[in-house]
Parts: sequence; structure tokens; C-alpha cells
Amino acid sequence: MIKLIFYGLVIYLIYKLVFELIIPVSKATSQMSEKVRQMQQQQQQFQQQQAKQAAQPQKAAQPNADKDYIEYEEVKS
Repeated sequence: MIKLIFYGLVIYLIYKLVFELIIPVSKATSQMSEKVRQMQQQQQQFQQQQAKQAAQPQKAAQPNADKDYIEYEEVKS
């Protein structure tokens, strides 16, 4: 009778260990690795976008001589 109670207790403890510790930890680990993979992909995409922007020649703002310069004469009193 004591052996039966002991085996029942051992089986119960193993059940609790598996379903309350091992399975949740494995789920959290897989979720965390998925998040890390997503962050790495986003970082690679961001770096590729920056490389494309750096590779494109940027137009320098050239002032338009006709619009920016106002010709005037000094008037002496």
C-alpha cells in the first residue's frame, strides 16, 4: 500500500514537473528565438536600406541665380 502511494506521488511530481516547468520553458525558448530571428531580419533590411540610400547620389541644392539674387542700386542722399 505504501509503495502504491509512493509511486502515485512520484508520478504526480513528474507530471507537475513536465507540464508546469519543462513545457512552458520550451515554449518560451522557441518564442524568444523567433523574436530574435525577426529582429535580425529587420536589422538586415534596415542596413540594406541605408546602403541603398548611401549608394544613391544626392543632389546638391544649387541656388538658382535668377531667383536668389536681387539686383539693386545704392541711393545716396
